[in-house]
Amino acid sequence: MMMNLFSVFDPATGNLSLNWLSMILLMFLPQPFWNLQSKIINMLVLINKNLSNEVILHTNKKEPSIMLVSMFMLILINNLMGLTPYVFTASAHLVFSMSFALSMWMSLMLYGWINKYNSMFTHLVPIGTPSILMPFMVLIETISNFIRPGSLAVRLSANMIAGHLLMSLLGNNLSQSFSMMMLMMWLFMLLMLFEMAVAFIQAYVFMTLTTLYSSEI
Repeated sequence: MMMNLFSVFDPATGNLSLNWLSMILLMFLPQPFWNLQSKIINMLVLINKNLSNEVILHTNKKEPSIMLVSMFMLILINNLMGLTPYVFTASAHLVFSMSFALSMWMSLMLYGWINKYNSMFTHLVPIGTPSILMPFMVLIETISNFIRPGSLAVRLSANMIAGHLLMSLLGNNLSQSFSMMMLMMWLFMLLMLFEMAVAFIQAYVFMTLTTLYSSEI
């Protein structure tokens, strides 16, 4: 019994053993397999290149592109992982989105008010504002500046929650009728494609708005 139990770990069982075949096959793989990048890697490189060029276009700097593109990829991966069954969508929770938005906003504000306070004061009063409206414009611009992290976080979380709630409600109502569920399967497929588009769009919107906020400093 003991010999039969541990015989599965024997690398040479039987007269025609294929346990080491996977090691031999690696030597016969074509050379492009080792030299060329996969299509997924090529797609990621293309996305990173285009997004970096867009960030540089808005900020006129190369340094923020690494951080902003990395943030885009992290949010995108979390959004797409939430589409798989039995996986919690982290970006649908305010703790996740608010931590990103608040940390980015605080870092931009601290950098701007410490190093470029003249530019920060200039943005509080738009060009051409009448003198009598300047105090009100300062108050309005200050309030709009403070609500930016909240709007970023709520926009990301609300859009990720909406599609999931719709699919969950439809699935729960149709779960008792197999025939109706099969008829509505095309609708679920369209909703899944829509959710994939939302995952890309919301990650891009979050990165773009953060880039625009950083360009004001």
